[in-house]
Order: sequence, then C-alpha cells, then structure tokens
Amino acid sequence: MLTFAYPWLALLLPLPWFVYRFVPPHAQLRAGIRVPFFGTLVSLTGQVPESGTITARRGAGRMVILILCWVLSLAALMRPQWIEPPLHRDLPTRDMLLLVDLSASMDTKDFVNAQGQTIDRLTALKAVLDDFVARRRGDRIGVVVFGDAPFTLVPFTTDLTLTRQLVQDTAVGMAGPRTAFGDAIGLGISLFDSSTVKTKTMIALTDGNDTASKVPPGEAAGIAKDRGIVIHTIAIGDPTAAGEEKLDEAALRDVAERTGGGFYRALDREQLEGIYRRLDEIETRRIETTSFRPKRDLYWMPLAAALLLGMGAAAVILLRGRRSAPASPRQEALS
Repeated sequence: MLTFAYPWLALLLPLPWFVYRFVPPHAQLRAGIRVPFFGTLVSLTGQVPESGTITARRGAGRMVILILCWVLSLAALMRPQWIEPPLHRDLPTRDMLLLVDLSASMDTKDFVNAQGQTIDRLTALKAVLDDFVARRRGDRIGVVVFGDAPFTLVPFTTDLTLTRQLVQDTAVGMAGPRTAFGDAIGLGISLFDSSTVKTKTMIALTDGNDTASKVPPGEAAGIAKDRGIVIHTIAIGDPTAAGEEKLDEAALRDVAERTGGGFYRALDREQLEGIYRRLDEIETRRIETTSFRPKRDLYWMPLAAALLLGMGAAAVILLRGRRSAPASPRQEALS
C-alpha cells in the first residue's frame, strides 16, 4: 500500500500559481538599441524615443515541463512509502531459570526409564527436562548448574534448541561433588537483575542437602521474594538417605513457601513428569504478540523522474537551438 509520510505538503501544490499571480515579475532595465548614430536616426525618421517594457513569455511546452517538475519534486518531499504486509513477533512474557543439581549423588541409579531400564537420577532428569523445555514457547529459559559452586550454563534465551542441547551435555560432578543450593539461588537472582518481564520463576531440582553454600538457602529465598521471584523446588533424592545424600526436605519446602512457590517430591520418573505437568498448570503462560509493517521509501522515484524530465527538456532545447542557428561562412563554402 502506498502512503506518504508528510501528506500535508500537498497544500503547497498551488504555490507557483500564487507566485505567478501576485508577485510582480522580475524587472531589468537596459537600452533597447545601442548605435553611435542614434541621434541621426531619430532625426531622419522623425520618431520620438520613449521607454517601455517587454514581458518574456514561455511556450506551452516549457510551462508543462516546469509544472511536472514542481509536482514531482513536491511528491518527493512528501516522502512516498510502500507499506509491506504486517509481520508478527511473539515477545517473551516470562523468564524461567532452571537450577540443576550436578553433585555426585545425582549418579545414583534408582530411576526406571520408559523401557524398564534402571538409570541414574541425572539421566532421568534430562529426559523429562528436555520435553519440558521444548514446550516453553513464549518463555526465555536460563539454566544454572551447581555442585561445589554454581555456574551459568545458559543465560536467558529464547533459543530452546540450544538450551536442550546444552542440558543434555551436562554430566555428574562437572560442577563439583558437593551441593551449593543457596549459592545457586543467589546466582539466579543476579541473572534476573537484567530481566524486564513481570513474571520471574525459578525451578530448583536437587537430591541433596546444602553442604557448600556461603549463603543459606533460606536467606537467598528471602532476597528472591523481595525481587519478585517465585521458586518451585523439586526433591529428587531419597528421604531416608543420610550424609551428603540426605535430602533436606525442610529447607526445600521453606524456600518454596517463602517465595510463593510449590514443593514437590519426585521418587521416580512418573512423579517427575507429573510435577512438570502441574507446573504447566500453575505457571500459566501468556504470549504478547507485536505487529509491525515494514516501510520502503520511494522518494527517489519522483526525484529521478524530475531530474530526467529536466535533462531531457534541456537536451531538446539545445538541439533545436543548433538546428535554427545560421550556417557559418565556412559551412556555406563547403556546401
């Protein structure tokens, strides 16, 4: 669709007519005849010289060309634009951060996959997490892995394919054998500092108690609450275990309750899948769609047309002048 950025400039279309109609023509004083015997000529003819004016008039062809050049120049100033079909873009309305435990206890084989094979906790987590991330259209996903210390595996991104691939490449112990759950929450809070969306969610997946954090999980959860971050905690470990593999359900429940999140326990793969389904129901997703229509400027087209028209008219006038010019003596002699 054709449109103009400055259509009000069309009001200037009759401006040349107003100038022609109301502005006096340019006057130039000069003698009509310059001869040394002017006095003798006057006495012989008996005429009395007097002053007068001559108004030069353009031909109809030149007038039409000037009008067309003015219209084309004005059209270029109005900035014609061609509006392309609308493009739609989905904007993320939620930032979701996954805190994944990679401590040594995640190597415990007490989960069963869909084929009935016994697998370790991290492998089961990856299988379910992959499907969960694949359905996060409309969200920005980030991943923090933690062991002895937390590390940012994936900063917030809408590239779900990259996120799934990097999660699949994780391994038990790559962040250290212990569990720094509180520090992982702290790192997650800092990642949310640059977030501009209203909904901010953390999902923490761990199977051990906090044994390496500098900041207790409860204190980190309090800071998260002040920042408007909701934390859901998922306990993967065995509640009857002891030592490093002991599952501190009280701490996980406290973190969730402080931030308005939920606490879930996953003792097998089916429970883990059910937890993600419940999170889908709780964490409703809203997609904001923005539309914009690209514009292409076309001002150069009337401008080029005016330039070509003016150059063409000048060329025609030049050729006519050469044809009407009298032949030189040399040319007459040759003819």
